[in-house]
Amino acid sequence: MDRKVKLPIGIENFEKLRTEGFYYVDKTGLITELLNNWGEVNLFTRPRRFGKSLNMSMLKAFFSYGCNPKIFDGLAIVGEQELCEKYMGKFPVVSVTLKGVEAKDYKGARAMLASIVGKEALRHSFLMESDKLTDKEKELFSRLITVGKGDEPGFVMSEDVIKDSFLTLTQLLRKHYGQKAILLIDEYDVPLDKAQQFGYYEEMVSLVRNMLGQALKSNDSLQFAVLTGCLRIAKESIFTGLNNFNVLSITNVRFEEHFGFSDQEVRDMLDYYGLAGKYGQIKEWYDGYRFGKIDVYCPWDVINYLNLLRSEPEAFPRAFWINTSGNYIIRQFLRMATPRTKREIERLLAGESVKKKVNQELTYRELYQSIDNLWSVLFTTGYLTCKEAGEEDVFSLVIPNLEIRKIFEEQVMEWFQEEARKDAPMLDEFCQAFARGDGETVERLFTAYLKKTISIRDTSVRKAKKENFYHGILLGLLSHRGDWDVDSNIESGDGYSDIQVEIEEESIGLVIEVKYADNGDLEAGCKEAFKQIEETGYEERLKEDGMTRIIRYGIACWKKSCMVRVEKGDAC
Repeated sequence: MDRKVKLPIGIENFEKLRTEGFYYVDKTGLITELLNNWGEVNLFTRPRRFGKSLNMSMLKAFFSYGCNPKIFDGLAIVGEQELCEKYMGKFPVVSVTLKGVEAKDYKGARAMLASIVGKEALRHSFLMESDKLTDKEKELFSRLITVGKGDEPGFVMSEDVIKDSFLTLTQLLRKHYGQKAILLIDEYDVPLDKAQQFGYYEEMVSLVRNMLGQALKSNDSLQFAVLTGCLRIAKESIFTGLNNFNVLSITNVRFEEHFGFSDQEVRDMLDYYGLAGKYGQIKEWYDGYRFGKIDVYCPWDVINYLNLLRSEPEAFPRAFWINTSGNYIIRQFLRMATPRTKREIERLLAGESVKKKVNQELTYRELYQSIDNLWSVLFTTGYLTCKEAGEEDVFSLVIPNLEIRKIFEEQVMEWFQEEARKDAPMLDEFCQAFARGDGETVERLFTAYLKKTISIRDTSVRKAKKENFYHGILLGLLSHRGDWDVDSNIESGDGYSDIQVEIEEESIGLVIEVKYADNGDLEAGCKEAFKQIEETGYEERLKEDGMTRIIRYGIACWKKSCMVRVEKGDAC
């Protein structure tokens, strides 16, 4: 019987992970480095799904009064005896995550913030009974936990109360305990991201600036604070006047190994679960992110794939990261891309690097103002990584791994279909040319489409993979005709045909075979396509379905050129 501990899929509660039998990659070295390299306000910026929330939960568990020391047994921090004696379980902690603040309007977002603050305040409800607080101070606290009635369920707070909330909590906790408080704010920038998307950015910036400014600037009740987020927001926008601000981004060497999994940590996990043979695939798909001077894997992907492998040992890697975001940034990037940018994206998709100056200090309002800013955002959010750093923040950027490449490919294909649909007459002409057997028009229009799109060609992959790009483009264009039955890679005859179309109203069947001409010999590519159609009997399925006229297409592609040849005939 397999008695291995469970894999922590989506577990972000450190105490639960340590007490309920989950695998844990030891990141308690973060505590040691945080205490030995003191910063009063520390901001860690990392892409999503790299363990930020779990690390924040770990900090809360370590520093909070009532800490259960047993949950740290066997971990690296226990070896730091002096630090444990001085800091473990010795502080009041205010800990919140703002990742849930994603309303479509300011009123809804403010209510969500009030709910987050109110729930954290309730965790300290003993303050209402504290003999260390005055009645006036208890009244201040009661404003944080007031719950509405009737038409106003949830926590009811004025904007001023929300702005002062973190300051109020830390001050009251210090007064009660006689000990300065620690403030932990996870995903501090999510409210700003959503506000920018839904049009209430100025209001949200003002609210967040006040909340953080009040708590972090000249707060004598604060021991230290730790914040996490995906982006470092410009100091002038949020962190105005903070002279005690320690920003630790993905380019910093300090703390580089405490977010994400190192190569050795992944090897250890694979050995533990008896999956060492999958190391190569996991490295190719999920490694390649560069933090400081080391390469790291995305923990979310590694854990999810290992979990899949335990039930399906032959399962192929999947793009788990896609499911954690709408990939809005890539879509905006593609929509704003200039002809030069499109060529640069093609180079990235071909496995090459692109040199760009990266600005790691932007406001959300600036993110989509220029294509140059979007290069910076793609880097800081993990869609691109640094292969080589130059002077003055000029980096050689690359796509980190196969998973992110797949995300780019899918977004490019979606963007292309979106663009193609804008010219419905051209799409109609293209499809009708197929139905007529008009190879000349098909070739002319397909070439025009190829010149408009971003090519997805990796020089390192085999020919069949290169053909997939052209296959996908063609399939998407033909799917414009909702009244046609369009199938891809469907079994027919003795093989699987690239694309088959049944135009039932006219009893016309289309057999389309796409070939990539490695050496640019398009004519030979078309001949190869027809030979495959003939030898495998691809049209048999169309005949069985009652198509009385069969049109065969051999299409050869090379870079952004194509050749189309047609053979017509009646079904016998």
